[in-house]
Amino acid sequence: MERRGDASRKRPSTGDEEQIARPSSKRRGGIYVPPYRAITEDDDAGEFGNAEYQRRSWNALSKSITGLVNKATAANVRHVAPELLAENLVRGRGLLCRALLRSQAACPDFTDVFAALAAVVNARLPFVGRLLLVRLVLRVRRAHASGNRHQLAAAFVAHLVNQGVAHDLLAFELLALLLDRPTDGTVEVAVGFARECGAALGESCPRGLDAVFDNLRGILHDGDIDKRVQFMIEDLFAIRKARFRGHPPVRAELDLIEADDQVTHQVELSSSLEHGDELDPEVHLDVFEPSPSFAQDEAAYEDLKRTILGSAGDENLDLDQDQDQCSDDDDEASGDESAETELTIRDDTDTDLINLRRTIYLTLMSSVGSEEAGHKLLSVVRPGQELELCTMLVECCKKEKSPAGFEACFAGQYSAAHRMATDELRASARLYAHLLAADALPWHAILGRVRVTEDDTTSSSRIFIKMLFQDLAEQLGIRALSNKMNGEDTAVRDALFPRDCAKNTRFAINFFTAIGLGGVTEAARKLIV
Repeated sequence: MERRGDASRKRPSTGDEEQIARPSSKRRGGIYVPPYRAITEDDDAGEFGNAEYQRRSWNALSKSITGLVNKATAANVRHVAPELLAENLVRGRGLLCRALLRSQAACPDFTDVFAALAAVVNARLPFVGRLLLVRLVLRVRRAHASGNRHQLAAAFVAHLVNQGVAHDLLAFELLALLLDRPTDGTVEVAVGFARECGAALGESCPRGLDAVFDNLRGILHDGDIDKRVQFMIEDLFAIRKARFRGHPPVRAELDLIEADDQVTHQVELSSSLEHGDELDPEVHLDVFEPSPSFAQDEAAYEDLKRTILGSAGDENLDLDQDQDQCSDDDDEASGDESAETELTIRDDTDTDLINLRRTIYLTLMSSVGSEEAGHKLLSVVRPGQELELCTMLVECCKKEKSPAGFEACFAGQYSAAHRMATDELRASARLYAHLLAADALPWHAILGRVRVTEDDTTSSSRIFIKMLFQDLAEQLGIRALSNKMNGEDTAVRDALFPRDCAKNTRFAINFFTAIGLGGVTEAARKLIV
């Protein structure tokens, strides 16, 4: 009985097996030889650096880079990055960019992980980060020119902006390109892009982000896009109102590089489109080409790798040393005092916040008048606690059985609008918009005093009404605001859209349309048809 490994069960020789097996280095005389053994044997035989050896090295490099990128997760990316840097990324930079883009296409939910991996490599080898960014920009340009969606490339660019690899200017140029001629597809991509990197753009360039949201508000009010996309825009406004809570620029486990150590690239999208400047994707780096200086290049990267990873090699490098101060015993011993200090001043139970709110509430409710309450609160509220004061004012207003004081204040401010500066009108309008949006005041008691006609309003009062309702639209959304304005409360409906004559109704419709709130006039338009 013959055994499975017996030599007599070998396939008959064709005469070409030696030539076939020799280049692959997997069989030598019918015996399987692992690749690493084959490379070592070829090196010993003087074959180091020849074309076939370089090809095998290239294939091994490609498999290693692809495998490391595929296994990266938020939990292990700080350990995968040093292993990736141990590979020859000068020779394999095209392979790395290709692996990142393919892996992102297969797993879009891991885009921020791949961006974090790219950020680590970019901090050490900036030309790799720029090559990746150039390829992403070219993908966006090709997709936009052909009318296709480019959601994946845009999402990758957004996370590279968050990581500091891409400049903020590229983000604003991409948003301007998407919203220039809005369609359902481009607006959806723009909303997703703003959701991912809106927090970072708000910190670096708040005015630019305001302009983007003004553009989105205009698109929403025009109503030319699908209802589903309109809901996405409203959700984005709600996220912005919450200060992008739940959408941080970079998750804590992916924040691996200090801002001062990162290299930011400015690849301009608009100049390339307008002036025809060609960005080179360097696609030749994705395919094997033998190099006459292979041995010198490998030795040069070994020196560079020792500089990047340290003399101990990649096994001892851990990005935790820059991010986690409690990973080493020596750091724990030297930082005990600072850690204890941090624990003593940290308030995870919000006790101070609760005490502040209680003090504000008791001060407001026990004061005889506004002047007394104001003097007391000046000694209670410290800089940085203004938001809590505003929140408690609204809460106290909700607890009042009769909001007559606020009604009287609104009546006085509205009648004296012509005496107020624009900044004062804006501040007053925002206060009452916040109170109305929170249902702290009855709508009929406040808005019932406003009659939107040409004879009953002045230029100043129209500015006040404009700011009031624009702020309400931003907080509530067009649908909810329209329901409030055209609901069953006849006092509000008849005051905002007077029905005594067609002239007054038409004036109100034109007024709200002119300030960008045409969506709330649909019910009133049916009356004059």
